[in-house]
Amino acid sequence: MTDKRVIGFCGASWRPSKSRTLVEAVAAELAARHGIGAEILDLVDAGPGLAAFTRDGLSREALRVVEAIEGADALVIGSPVFQGSYPGLFKHVFDLVRPNALKNRPVLLTACGGGLRHSLVVEHQLRPLFGFFEACTVSTAVYAGSAEFVDGRLEPAAVHARIADAVDQFAAHLKLQTAEAA
Repeated sequence: MTDKRVIGFCGASWRPSKSRTLVEAVAAELAARHGIGAEILDLVDAGPGLAAFTRDGLSREALRVVEAIEGADALVIGSPVFQGSYPGLFKHVFDLVRPNALKNRPVLLTACGGGLRHSLVVEHQLRPLFGFFEACTVSTAVYAGSAEFVDGRLEPAAVHARIADAVDQFAAHLKLQTAEAA
């Protein structure tokens, strides 16, 4: 199953970022538990050429990010939370993704915010976004607030346990996808 292309995409426009750290933790757990690697991209990889109004106006770097998302067998999504929602540039990337490109693709959702009330972004913003694309979001999402990060690292065992649960569900979706393709 290691031939599956898993893309981690973070909606942060700077590095280091908590959302990228969370997606990296998910990717590390996915590799450790299931031998599945992931390529991680973020808004920094798309660069300022992402500000185009249409796909035709995107820079080469920005188009590469959009095409990587569309071409992925599965996605690990990480979003910072600003004022109760995902960032506008994060949403803009998905405005440029073709509507059928993510149909039936497994998606593991993660988000990072300042406090616990931001955790609702997963259910009220991210899950409906990927529902539009008819993607298969795994049941367990992972949210981490500022308190879960110590010196730039994700600390609490409870968050790591949630990552393990989400990764196992995600890997099961990938195995099912592989079996159906065979």
